[in-house]
Amino acid sequence: MAAAGEGRIATVAGAVLVGGASSRMGRDKAHVRIAGASCATRVGRLLASLFEEVLLVGGDPPGDAPGRRVPDPAGPVCALRGLVAALEAARSPRVLVAATDLPLLTPELLLALVAWPEAQAVVPRSRRGAQPLCALYARDAVLPVARERLGSGRLKLHELLAAVATDYVEEEVLERVDPAGHALLNVNTPDDLARADRLLASRATDQTD
Repeated sequence: MAAAGEGRIATVAGAVLVGGASSRMGRDKAHVRIAGASCATRVGRLLASLFEEVLLVGGDPPGDAPGRRVPDPAGPVCALRGLVAALEAARSPRVLVAATDLPLLTPELLLALVAWPEAQAVVPRSRRGAQPLCALYARDAVLPVARERLGSGRLKLHELLAAVATDYVEEEVLERVDPAGHALLNVNTPDDLARADRLLASRATDQTD
């Protein structure tokens, strides 16, 4: 497997889920700016640094976000619809899906998911619970199950994970690749955004010291 800086990975597609209600933020989270770039652009650039194929799924992605635009399929507005769209559009056999509201994701965490022994789904699970919107999916195995559940109105991602062969990357592993515990911080509210901005500023200061 190629690591960051040694060439991008061709067997995994990165997919940014751009759509979403953003009700608690009060504005489109994909376009919210943090540390000089929109959330969707930050996540897209990270995926593009690791993977040859990058998808921007649903919503209205910023013009400077890297990746191929993919519209959501018909159906209720939900994360499962975005996952189905990503799996349908991907050319690569595995798809690493990341929500647009995860601007603190790191290469170390994403590469740990890719390096994990292959399963139909590889999902980080911290004290806050499983994170199906920062997870690796086997396209051919998961897509038919996800399509069927979307069509029948069974929309919960955690129930999808129970319906496929899922491996969880547990807290003790996450602590090694993300010792600060910030990579999976969701930016759902203005307060979350302010916290993420402070953390990114602190990270940048640490890297220049």
